[in-house]
This record gives sequence, structure tokens and C-alpha cells, in this order.
Amino acid sequence: MGSDVFHSFVLIFSGAAIVASLALFGRQPLLVAYIVLGAILGPYGTGMIPDVDLISEISHIGIIFLLFLLGLDMQPQSLFSVLKKVTHVTLISSVVFAATGYAIAYLFGFTHLENLIIGAAMMFSSTIIGIKLLPTTILHHRHIGEMMVGMLLMQDFIAIFVLLVLLSGENGQIDIGQIGITLLALPLLVLACIGAVRYILLPLFTRFDRIGEYVFLLAIGWCLGVSAAAEYLGLSAEIGAFLAGITIATSPIAQYIALSLKPLRDFFLVMFFFSLGAQFNLGLLPEIIIPTLVLGGAMLIIKPL
Repeated sequence: MGSDVFHSFVLIFSGAAIVASLALFGRQPLLVAYIVLGAILGPYGTGMIPDVDLISEISHIGIIFLLFLLGLDMQPQSLFSVLKKVTHVTLISSVVFAATGYAIAYLFGFTHLENLIIGAAMMFSSTIIGIKLLPTTILHHRHIGEMMVGMLLMQDFIAIFVLLVLLSGENGQIDIGQIGITLLALPLLVLACIGAVRYILLPLFTRFDRIGEYVFLLAIGWCLGVSAAAEYLGLSAEIGAFLAGITIATSPIAQYIALSLKPLRDFFLVMFFFSLGAQFNLGLLPEIIIPTLVLGGAMLIIKPL
């Protein structure tokens, strides 16, 4: 197992260095290069890395760190103001996107359940790809960037609710109690995080801020701990990571933590985008290429509106 993991890491990061160089010369986003590399080396490509399950699980940490750093760069007051502005727009646009996806899938003869899933998928944008594709200055220091982040976070909340509706019930029955518990979990987690930061984390940061290694470890432990708690409560680990970041965003050493974690975040994100590409089953392409192009074209036209 150890040898297989080492072999996979060699192929991933050596290959990523090569395709990243080509992408930069071609003025293409690096994440596209990582996805293409995954499709080439993965089980549906050359098969040089036949099993990407472990890599996919490890790479998920990169998403958690990315949302944690995003939270570190935002102020709580600014976030609440943005969420108030984007709530109605996000809800209305999500309904429009879902209806469009359902209608197009219906025209191509998919089943009712498949139509619902495709419609639900069209409601959302990738928070990870959206954040990675835009420069940091646009995301965190301009009004349009804050609005975009707010809409992506609202979509994450809607996605959790949709998944609860789809997965909570058995034999077509929806578990209202479970949905209610999950919706209550978010404010309870927020209060718990605020209390922990005020009475535990900030005093520790203040007392030992000169020991960089300790600050680094405490920040990672806080990020992963809140992420795990959010997942346990029925929320997503990503929302937990963002919450962990924004609750210490006002700390004097927030920017130091952000700078320290960025290389670690990038390391895991390379594996995330690689594993994403490795899951592409190119053998199914002839069957889905036309519906995919129509759906993609429709979303490219509708979403910017």
C-alpha cells in the first residue's frame, strides 16, 4: 500500500509540474491541467493510477483548507450584510436553473428521477472552482467578489437542504424531524464556535503567538475539528471549515495563519482536481455528449443573466 501511494504521488506531482508548465505557456488555468492529467492517468485513461479512492479522500482536505482560508479573509459583519442581499436572488435563480435543467433532461428522454437529479445539479455552481478561478483581489476586496462568495455559500446551504430531502426519507417519505434537527444545528454550531474562540482560542493565540509551530497546529486542529463537528451534525465539512475561519478572522494573527496554510492548501488541491479528472468515464462520452453540451450551453446563457 505504501509503495502504491508513493508511486501515485510521484505520477501526480511530476505530471502536474509538466502539465502546469504547458498550461501556463498556453495561458490556461492550472486546475484545468490537473483535471486533464487525472483523466489521462486515471482508471478510465491509461490506468497508470487505477485506484483513486484514497487520493480522493485525502484531497478533500484541500477543499476544507480553501474554505477555511476564505473565512479568514472575510469579516463577519460583511458576510451577514452580503447574505441578506443575495438570499432572494439566489433562491429565485436556483428555481430557474432547476426548472431549466429538468426541462432539458425531460426532452432527452431521461427518467423522472434522473430529471430531478439533473435539475438539482443545475441549481449549483462549484464553490471550489469559482473561488480558484478568480484572483484573490476580486474575491475578497471588491463588492462583486463578496457578492459571488455570498451566493456560493447560499447555494451550499440550499444543496444541504436538497440532499436532506432526497436522502432522509425511506419509501418516498421525508423525515421532517431530521431536516429540522439539521437546520437547528447551524446556529448552535455558530454559538459554540463563538464561545470556543472567545474563551479558549484567542487566549491561547495571545499567550503563545510567538511560537509559530503552535499557532500553525492550533489553526489546523480548529479548522478540522469544526469541519468534523459540522459533518457530524448533518451539515457539510466545507461549511464547518468556513465557519472555523470566519470566527477567528478578527484575530490579530489571522493573516499569519492564512499565509502559513496556503502552501498546504495548494498541495491538497492538486490532488483534488486530479481525482476529479480521474473519475471521468470517457467511455460514456458518446451517450452523454449531446445532452451535456445542450445543458452546458443553456447554463452559460442563463447564469450570467
